[in-house]
Amino acid sequence: MSIGSRLYGAALALSLCLPVMTHAAEAAKTPPTPLSAYELYRIYGDKTWTWGTGGGRFFDEGRRFVAWTNDKGKQSFAEGKWVVDDLGQLCMRATWTNAEGAARASTCFGHRKIGNTIYQRRQPDGDWYVFRHSSLRQDDEFRKLVSTDTVSARAYELKQLLLNQEIARKGG
Repeated sequence: MSIGSRLYGAALALSLCLPVMTHAAEAAKTPPTPLSAYELYRIYGDKTWTWGTGGGRFFDEGRRFVAWTNDKGKQSFAEGKWVVDDLGQLCMRATWTNAEGAARASTCFGHRKIGNTIYQRRQPDGDWYVFRHSSLRQDDEFRKLVSTDTVSARAYELKQLLLNQEIARKGG
């Protein structure tokens, strides 16, 4: 192989890589933009976000939020609302209840996109991570949003159990 053909081959390889490299460089320069309330509504509405210890259900009707967890044998349920805004924020505002009592909590997640890749972080100071790659991957957090309601029945059962325990303690 002559030096000329090796140089031509190297130049050809470089020219084939340039569009990809240029696109990557342009994407790096593109500032992230917040998802709109509509985009967030389309992602979360009528979905259950499954967690390792339970999950949260985002009902369309009334923007109700219901969750249930079982962390190391300690069960809790939540009832409240979910809200989205045009700054890319999703918030779950709910009262969490367990055998020890109840407390209000507000948990928010920020969402930004660059191209078709969506990034997420827990607000206010969590680390950004890829929530959904432009080409969906098996380990994307986005895949944990499912259509099936896997939490409402468990939350209701726990609510009834705790209510019955409260009634029994009061001697009723």
